Amino acid sequence: MALARFMASTAGRLLRIALGIALIVIGLLVGGPAGWVIAVIGLVPIAAGAANVCLIGPVIGAPFKGSELRR
Repeated sequence: MALARFMASTAGRLLRIALGIALIVIGLLVGGPAGWVIAVIGLVPIAAGAANVCLIGPVIGAPFKGSELRR
């Protein structure tokens, strides 16, 4: 639950966005089909951080929405 709470915090959201950007950059540097796959995967943490959702929340028994985690 602590991990989900961190991911719902501002720092966690910024970390996910930064990691997503890093994946996109790495994917573009790798190039080719594998690079594009890595870059597209990088969009997932960016979208999750921007939308304030925790994708692993339901897996670990925590809420999906970040606003519910901070209550």
